[in-house]
Amino acid sequence: RPAIMTYETLAYAQEDGVGILTLNRPQRRNAINDEMSRELGEIMPRLRDADDLGALILTGAGGGFCSGGEQSGKQLSPTQYRRRIQDFHLWLNELMNLEKPVIAAVDGPAYGAGFSLALASDFVLATPRARFCMVFARIGFVPDLSAMYLLPRIVGLQKAKDIAFTARAIDADEAKALRIVREIHAPDRLMDAAKDLARRLADGPTTALGLVKNGLVQSYHSDYRTMVEMEAYAQSVATSAPYHADALQRFPIPSWT
Repeated sequence: RPAIMTYETLAYAQEDGVGILTLNRPQRRNAINDEMSRELGEIMPRLRDADDLGALILTGAGGGFCSGGEQSGKQLSPTQYRRRIQDFHLWLNELMNLEKPVIAAVDGPAYGAGFSLALASDFVLATPRARFCMVFARIGFVPDLSAMYLLPRIVGLQKAKDIAFTARAIDADEAKALRIVREIHAPDRLMDAAKDLARRLADGPTTALGLVKNGLVQSYHSDYRTMVEMEAYAQSVATSAPYHADALQRFPIPSWT
């Protein structure tokens, strides 16, 4: 039976170990306002602790992914604005470090913070209608929601400068060539393809995949010795997981004598 959570700006459903988290403000191209940020802050710890969740699909409603962050309309002091961005990062940190595969299914615009959300996912599947844009420079902003951390690690420093400085839109084909997008699918096939990938990953060694994800992320700012210790710890945990014992029964270790 599907698990369903009800929110004002989000929709969530889960079935067979695959969760679908939908940004649900189609009238605003799923822009992230303060209410959506609050609701993301509420749901992400629940997804982190959901033992029956094997993989997560992140998508947007109404033919768009996310048009970015919506300004509150209030005159905020620098301190208040800083706190607002910090609040966004509380749930973004949960998303980036979720020890389960996260697949972004992108149809339509992924602008500003929406582009950052796609970069924060483990895999991006897109339609030919997808457009990615670090739009911030057009309004005198700097890329936020961890874009300055994520973008150069995916596309390289020089290309990240090009994307951020020019604030130009990138189509799906260029995004695939830049290794931002994994696959391109027709709009009517996007969610099916995302679900197929999510189910394949959800049926895999969930504990091991979470440990691998954590280790790969940490490798960017850890030295060799730290990574060796992390590897030893992670392998000891993976060895004790039920999947490992079941896998050995299915695929016995051959005798070399």
